[in-house]
Amino acid sequence: MSEAAVEEVSVLSAIYCGEGEFRLIQQSAQDGLLVQINTTAGGETGLNLSLLFHLHPCYPSSPPDISVSSTAFSRTQCHSIRQKLLDQAAALPPEPMVHQLVDWLQQQSAEVTEDCRGGEEEVKEREERWTAVLSLDHIRSRNRYIALLERWTQQLQLTGRLLLGRGILVILQGARADIKEFCRLLKTVKVDMDSSGKKCKERMMKVVIETPSSSSCGHGLQRFVVKEYQSSAEVTAVFQELHLTELYHQILPSLTD
Repeated sequence: MSEAAVEEVSVLSAIYCGEGEFRLIQQSAQDGLLVQINTTAGGETGLNLSLLFHLHPCYPSSPPDISVSSTAFSRTQCHSIRQKLLDQAAALPPEPMVHQLVDWLQQQSAEVTEDCRGGEEEVKEREERWTAVLSLDHIRSRNRYIALLERWTQQLQLTGRLLLGRGILVILQGARADIKEFCRLLKTVKVDMDSSGKKCKERMMKVVIETPSSSSCGHGLQRFVVKEYQSSAEVTAVFQELHLTELYHQILPSLTD
């Protein structure tokens, strides 16, 4: 990672020094830096936003990846704010920019959040809940891998199950855009170790199925839970518990190939 990025993080920790404002989540030469900044938006309303900046090793030559989450805004509104931040980042020169982006959001917060509140019908449509089942080939660096999956589901407000056994399945439920972002993170962040012991990205993940959730689908999905299993009967039982039996029958042929 660049010295400029490390120096910027040090400066950021001094600027955002209030309780819970700043957190350095990850720092490594291979993966870069992962920084979380909690701020407010919406002018006088002071609505909370959590901003996650992934500074790749090549940063600031390339802009950071950004994730936005909030209990005050819908998922669609968070994605809209994220896109505005990404557009702003793309327009800035290749130099340390995290503080500029947060400052810009705070200055433009009233306008940005007002834009995000518009189009309620479109929001409702895009907020439709989806269910997806992913298949992972292996997990070698178990603690790191699982910790990242749990963190991403929390940040993206996804619920589901991680089933560990002869096969590895991830059941997710939430906004379709959030599920797609989860899959993007899996393929762009080094989450595991390869056979030689080097950190690697998840290149062999497969989306087994992705479908709109029915009214009863995923009834038991209130959070993300890790569960180990020994037999296919236990996997069947999990899907039954979550009222996903019909979905399980649809994907069973692809799981037994």
